Amino acid sequence: MDDKLQPLREAIDEVDRKLIELLNERARLALEVGHLKRFGNAPVYRPEREAEVLRKVAALNRGPLAEASVSGVFREVISACRALERPLRVAYLGPPGTFSELAMIKQFGSGVGGEPAASIDEVFRAVETGAADFAVVPVENSTEGAVSRSLDLLLLTPLKILAEVSVPVRHHLLTLSGTMEGVTRIVTHPQTLGQCVDWLNRHAAHLERVQVASNAEAARIAAQDAAAAAIAGENAASLYGLAVAVGHIQDDPQNRTRFAVLGNQEVRATGRDKTSLILSVPNRAGAVYHMLTPLAQHGVSMTRFESRPARMGAWEYYFYVDIEGHESDARVATALQALRDVCAFYKSLGSYPMETSG
Repeated sequence: MDDKLQPLREAIDEVDRKLIELLNERARLALEVGHLKRFGNAPVYRPEREAEVLRKVAALNRGPLAEASVSGVFREVISACRALERPLRVAYLGPPGTFSELAMIKQFGSGVGGEPAASIDEVFRAVETGAADFAVVPVENSTEGAVSRSLDLLLLTPLKILAEVSVPVRHHLLTLSGTMEGVTRIVTHPQTLGQCVDWLNRHAAHLERVQVASNAEAARIAAQDAAAAAIAGENAASLYGLAVAVGHIQDDPQNRTRFAVLGNQEVRATGRDKTSLILSVPNRAGAVYHMLTPLAQHGVSMTRFESRPARMGAWEYYFYVDIEGHESDARVATALQALRDVCAFYKSLGSYPMETSG
């Protein structure tokens, strides 16, 4: 056996040597790019360029590695090279161990400085005041729908959406012992509770349910109290020294949360983009139909339509709309100009690359 393995191990060692050389060559090129960016006052983080790189890598991949695995490796390579230019500070809903932190790492890689915030409001504020470079905020969940506070703050913020990232949501019951013995209450975030309510009603109806600010906070509480079980992800279990008592208790096995990356820069077109808008129209018959007509007339596809009650102004609802295409695309630009003409309120949240798979 060893006689057969040794040549393969030596071949792997040689590939590793070449990989190290190539990775450092890439890093040297990235440093040159960073120097030119500083000279031209260009931003360190370019989501459109990173999306382009990941799409090219996916197209080049012939296996046996899966596309998601290759994309994950290259995200970390990009992150490490970007950090050579300047480490970025990214605000997210904390504490550490939340799905928001997972979304941050999935989008930016490990070469960033995470800035956990106690609330979504503070996540926004961190970037608005310059305490962080970018923010990652949840905007919708496939089970529970829109994250209302994020939508309300998007209406008011000067920040733009630069990218989108979604993460699978896998909820587990976590305890100190790894069992439910002695547990009297379940601690979790309100939205997580809604994503697991059917399972809880069937299997844990007798246990008290306590709502807290985040799943990571729930894990922190469970780590200090054997009578508490937290609903959280595996990252929280690892971080707070808990064990999985019952796994995968989410009602929807395909449950995902979509996050928006926020910042102060414009994003160029990539050819596979999305634009997010907030619109409102006077409260009269047919107003919404007329509002959406320009999109149909110019062949612009709408991928999301969400309404929120207006808390200010003279109209009853704000409509959150995602469309395919970039604001600079001729067809999209024409449709958006027609939208401005019929809307009582119009705000663009920015154009950004559609999420790259993996």
